[in-house]
Amino acid sequence: MYRFLLSRQWVILTLVGLVLIPVMIKLGFWQYHRHEHRVAQNQLIADNLHATPVPVTDLTAPGRTLPRDDMWRRVTASGTYDTRHEVVVRQRTAADEKTIGYYVLTPLVLDQGPRKGTTVLVNRGWIAAGDDLTRFPDVPAAPKGRVTVTGRMMADETTEGSGIKDKRGLPDRQVMLINSARQAEALHRPVLGGYIEQSAPEPPGGTPELVPEPDHDSIGPHMAYAVQWWLFAAAVPVGWFVLVRRERKDRLAAAEGADSAESAPAEPLSRTVASTE
Repeated sequence: MYRFLLSRQWVILTLVGLVLIPVMIKLGFWQYHRHEHRVAQNQLIADNLHATPVPVTDLTAPGRTLPRDDMWRRVTASGTYDTRHEVVVRQRTAADEKTIGYYVLTPLVLDQGPRKGTTVLVNRGWIAAGDDLTRFPDVPAAPKGRVTVTGRMMADETTEGSGIKDKRGLPDRQVMLINSARQAEALHRPVLGGYIEQSAPEPPGGTPELVPEPDHDSIGPHMAYAVQWWLFAAAVPVGWFVLVRRERKDRLAAAEGADSAESAPAEPLSRTVASTE
């Protein structure tokens, strides 16, 4: 009674099921690996945020690409701000992740250590965009004189890594990406690779608004998605088996009905004639 499995309809259904099972299993592992990556990144962020701050020159140098393991490391830098070459970074969100404005990016000229005289970029925080996007906004003044900044070490931004298009023809002193190589070209002097995302000291009046720490507690939905895909993969053979049993039961019932109809005794002819008289 399972010969129906050789029919065109059931062959196609079975082949579709056989294709879906490995695809769903693979999708489950893809989500699982994304979960592992998120957990590992959370641990890296937590470890680096709680590490003892080190001089920025211990982690980077002019033209150096910051390794991933050094991202979010706490660093310190001392020197004077070069506010004449300060720029703002367009289309950045405030801590509420809703309001669009600018990051204030100010070069800091180091005054000590092996890289004395070298410049490092400091993201001093977020400000509102204002009404006129074609001019340089009103930026809270950077501290004068010698300052010591503590912050998180961040890698240079690129279009590939951030998804932000690096537009040309922007108003004066406005940029789309925080990129040390690009700023080194504009400044005509060496700039340390990457930049500092300032966390201390707190600016007077709370402006610019310091960029909050990255989220390193949430693990996202990837593990739940992985389990769902694996459950879907397990449901395919179960569903196929249920359909096969149902099809067999229906066919047996149909066959028994046909046999009953064939074996039923015919009504006697005399009774038929009598009933018609």
